[in-house]
Amino acid sequence: MELHLIRHPKPDVSPGVCYGQSDIGLAESATEVARRLRPLLPESYALHASPLSRARLLAEALGTPQLDRRLMEISFGAWEGLRFDDIGSAIDDWASDPLGFCAPGGESVRDMSARVLHWLDELRASAPDVPVVIVAHGGPLRVLAGHLLGLPSERWLGLAFACGEVTRLDVEEWGVTLKWFNR
Repeated sequence: MELHLIRHPKPDVSPGVCYGQSDIGLAESATEVARRLRPLLPESYALHASPLSRARLLAEALGTPQLDRRLMEISFGAWEGLRFDDIGSAIDDWASDPLGFCAPGGESVRDMSARVLHWLDELRASAPDVPVVIVAHGGPLRVLAGHLLGLPSERWLGLAFACGEVTRLDVEEWGVTLKWFNR
């Protein structure tokens, strides 16, 4: 399976603001990003996306996506919309357990990973006969790539998906090949 992972365009949010599942707008044109990415994508493909507008708008500029809530970014619960500076010492709790920590009313990275990997299991079971393009967020893309590449989950945070860029993985029965990253 040829898999193309695309992070949404740059969001319209001030630096240092925690936004997770907040449905915020874009700071750049989804149409322009799609125009730039189209030459890197196969001629035909199955298109999947997060329903959050920053991913959905780009996906719609690329075609007709199948939207799935499991591809949404992690929920930061009560932290959504706050500046990280205003969250205070709770950031230290998160840093001491980055996979298991859960912001009040939110979800942990483990919880987010479980829903994303459930989606991936369903995709793989459907055995798509065309390349697959996914438009989502940094968190879910880290989970998909890290899992498929066999990285320990503690290392997934090191996969820095750039906004408006595409990464290609070829998934075979024998393993996964990273063809290119952040193009």
